[in-house]
Amino acid sequence: MTAAIRTQGLTKDFGGGRGLFDLDLEVAEGEVFGYLGPNGAGKSTTIRLLMGLIHASQGSASVFGLDAIGQSVEVKRLVGFVPGELPQFGGLRGRDIVGHFGALRGGVDQKRVKEITERFDLDLGLKFRQYSSGNKRKLGIVLAFMHRPKLLILDEPSSGLDPLNQQEFFKLVQEAQAAGATVFLSSHVLSEVEHVCQRVGIIRRGELVKVARLEDLHEMHVRRVEVEFAGDAQPHLFDHLPGIENVKSNHHRITFTMRGSFEPIVDALAGHHVVNVTSHEPSLEEVFLTYYEDDPKEAAS
Repeated sequence: MTAAIRTQGLTKDFGGGRGLFDLDLEVAEGEVFGYLGPNGAGKSTTIRLLMGLIHASQGSASVFGLDAIGQSVEVKRLVGFVPGELPQFGGLRGRDIVGHFGALRGGVDQKRVKEITERFDLDLGLKFRQYSSGNKRKLGIVLAFMHRPKLLILDEPSSGLDPLNQQEFFKLVQEAQAAGATVFLSSHVLSEVEHVCQRVGIIRRGELVKVARLEDLHEMHVRRVEVEFAGDAQPHLFDHLPGIENVKSNHHRITFTMRGSFEPIVDALAGHHVVNVTSHEPSLEEVFLTYYEDDPKEAAS
């Protein structure tokens, strides 16, 4: 099966360590893939390369087997795109903008347009300059989804939306996937990917540092553990256990972070009067931040 998105050694070097470097990535047809990183990490650069808006310094990118640069017109026919910032349409009304882009695509189903605008409570009769930032984002969503594209490339798609409209957006993404679309969703808002993505890639300073399923990210990260003793805390029990870091003692309680199996901890506590043991699973936020620490040990502390 042809991959929806494939990059090999994709690089865009802006100088000074800025840009995208040696990106090898594959997104399968039909999946929702989250592309995570803070502003400036290289997310938008990747998307602009995929859309043929800029040229790579080296490497290649393809969309359904089509060269992202050499066949960019053909690529754009298959893609629904929400850019990080919409162009400024000035005095054009929403309906005129939708009509213009619909005509470029050879016409779109007006029932589909009406359905999406009603779901997001977007008034297409207003001029673009009258739209709030949230309504501009809604317009971008309409333009991306209205023609039922084979691939959706979404750059920070829910930025500026209120919680109810964010939920509606998540439903729209899930419906698109159920209909067979592939979704490439760039974000620094981790709740977005937790809602809709099967796999995520984490990009750091222009380099892809991890690709994994969401559940795998949770499992690989540290857990925070708290042990409460009936008597005085006994931190020495954990001195040489594998994967244990940052042991802190406070009266009857000990807290620490751990990686790997819980079994050594259970063995160490055997025969001691323990009142309670609590293990806190990491949020995706904590997992994500691990990849932005220069020293993983510091991230655990």
